[in-house]
Amino acid sequence: MATKTPRDTPTVVEIVNNYSMFTTTEKWCIISMISYAAWFSTLSSFIYFPAVHLLSEDLSVSVDKINLTITSYMAVATIAPTLVGDAADVLGRRPVYAVTLSLYVAANIAIALSKSYNALLGLRVVQALAISGTFSVAYGDITDVASPAERGSFVSAVSFAITIAPSIGPILGGALSYAAGWTWIFWFLFIAAGLCLSIMILFLPETSRSIVGNGSIRPPQHLRLPIPNLMSHWRTSDQAFKQKRRVPNPLKSLVILIRKDNTIIILGCGLLYVVYTCINASLSVLFIDIYGLNQWQAGLIYLPFGLGGMVSTFFSGSLLDKAYRRARIRRGLPTDKAVGDDLDNFPIEKARLSVIWVPMIITTCSIVSFGWTLHYHKHISIPLCLQFIAGLCMQLDFSVYNTLLVDKNHRNPAAAQASSNIMRCTLAAITVSFLQNLIDTLGIGWTFTFMGGLCLVVVSLFLVDYHKGTQWRQRNASPTQE
Repeated sequence: MATKTPRDTPTVVEIVNNYSMFTTTEKWCIISMISYAAWFSTLSSFIYFPAVHLLSEDLSVSVDKINLTITSYMAVATIAPTLVGDAADVLGRRPVYAVTLSLYVAANIAIALSKSYNALLGLRVVQALAISGTFSVAYGDITDVASPAERGSFVSAVSFAITIAPSIGPILGGALSYAAGWTWIFWFLFIAAGLCLSIMILFLPETSRSIVGNGSIRPPQHLRLPIPNLMSHWRTSDQAFKQKRRVPNPLKSLVILIRKDNTIIILGCGLLYVVYTCINASLSVLFIDIYGLNQWQAGLIYLPFGLGGMVSTFFSGSLLDKAYRRARIRRGLPTDKAVGDDLDNFPIEKARLSVIWVPMIITTCSIVSFGWTLHYHKHISIPLCLQFIAGLCMQLDFSVYNTLLVDKNHRNPAAAQASSNIMRCTLAAITVSFLQNLIDTLGIGWTFTFMGGLCLVVVSLFLVDYHKGTQWRQRNASPTQE
């Protein structure tokens, strides 16, 4: 049954029995496109690492100065998502993708043509400013088109695209640098991002629920696809929705971050991301020192971590969706995927976090074991297998977290992901800066035991949210529903 609104006063309305008008095939097409765009947000950082020494020699500067371009990139990447998160929630997804990807394409061309260190430093800042917020917009798209009962599967796909980059980025960067020089890293990013931009402009429909509702409301002309009737579910006679305008607020992410139930899980994810980043940052150095690998072989040792994450995407979505349905059934509530559930009054924390405990414990054990096998120089196959297990379980952990975060903040999903980025990037940057000193002081085994301890802290934070999160969220609901 649909609620009809007079044409002279159009408002965003949703057909009650349909959370989204997009078909399952259309949803997967949308998720594929936004995953492609989100991929660049982490790839741009990790593909750059193998070229540090080449850049130092080519530009005649110290490695420390090249490292400054990495630090500046990470600093800007921490803040940039706050600028685009709420903008995407207010202005629409399509214009934000168009602007950010266009700027990113231009930045890559400029870096590939640059001949000075100062140009590289400045353009890396522009590159980070342009692309680092696309992942937060992607989670907004998921919330737009996927009901809570099916959201886990789609979140897993985007989460995989973001977290696979640290595994394949160094391999791509090393191969391109070795075969054609460091400039081809940025020519590759230009070509890949240019293709992504073209696909988004031609085929990605506007999905923001504040503009098109569940897809049944006709968007303004500038937000429509250039191909008529492609993924359009409104009548051609419908008037375009006249949106009530408000200025995007970059501080929205901070408001979300300081809400108690959000703070607990965002801090937990931040600590887990610290462990994830430290593993990736130390892999090549440790394996080269211990097993005498060359640079090309050192790039390949990232594969088990990435393959583990890839395998997890095949079942993590269905695992999340089944856990959600079980939680609904236990409370005698409907589980129809086509219907949008009332998450404000539903204990979504228990539904989502019920599947995280086993993978978190396995994550902890595999990381500690990984450290001690390296410490005692065991056969290389053992730490590689442990890497695969850790990658599989950590990817599942991140999928659960990302699904829960957008469920908790379903009115502002992009801004919520931006707030998460502030925490995880800040903690990761601080920890990585003294990672080598930690290894030198404690040794490899005890350093990774410390990382395992951080994982146990994450478990305790998620436990707090499991028991208290719903109560805190409902108590603070009204200020965040603006």
